[in-house]
Amino acid sequence: MKIADLITWFEEWANPAWCESWDNCGWQIEPGVLQEKARVLTCLTPTLAVMEEAIAFKANLIFAHHPLIFSPPKSLRSGEAIAEMARLAFTHNIGIYTAHTNFDQVQDGTADVLAQILELQEVTPIVPTHSGLGYGRVGVLKPSLKLQELLATIQTRLAPPNLIFSPTADLHQTISRVAVLGGSGASFISAVVKTDAQAYLTSDCKFHQFQESRDRGLILIDAGHYATERPACDRLVQKFKSLNLDWVQLSHNDEDFRQFLI
Repeated sequence: MKIADLITWFEEWANPAWCESWDNCGWQIEPGVLQEKARVLTCLTPTLAVMEEAIAFKANLIFAHHPLIFSPPKSLRSGEAIAEMARLAFTHNIGIYTAHTNFDQVQDGTADVLAQILELQEVTPIVPTHSGLGYGRVGVLKPSLKLQELLATIQTRLAPPNLIFSPTADLHQTISRVAVLGGSGASFISAVVKTDAQAYLTSDCKFHQFQESRDRGLILIDAGHYATERPACDRLVQKFKSLNLDWVQLSHNDEDFRQFLI
């Protein structure tokens, strides 16, 4: 499959027109690779380490969730990360394509995969945007779990380096309705409360957002940005493999940009 055909297939599934106005979805760098047979390295975040990996594997497309170019750069100078990525992309003929907020909304996107990992049933979006699609997912645990069991399940299945949750007096309380949203989802707390979810799994939550959730009767669970979004990248690789691409792989050089002293 040519890269142009792969992108057409993807955009029919996750339309870049659904991208939020503040976001930057689609081509970040296209150095003239559209007619080449697709050799794809998929990652969460396009970094120099991922670019080096793509060069080593002779990939011609880095397919990322996070944009390489988020705020428009005012200059490109040697030694700066974005400038070096651009230089290497053109030197080695490697395109960089991003699917961000459009990918968050679709089936098998970031939120949907989280819901599947927790085996939620009767799943609906937290905030609907299009027919059957939207941001986040809320669903039912069958059977219900104690909070302690739910936290253990998240730790086992997502393997976050640090799992943070709201102060609670009872780890043995029964949890039957859970909301999930991969990446930075604290701005959706009010919407989650309206869904009657008892617990909300997301990431990048601030101190007072834990307070807000506690005060509104919602257990906020922060498993980290990387752990909540990386599984969807793996799912994307599986979908790409079903298309019989020339070569596709999930990056081994993707990074969680936070480390915790144990």
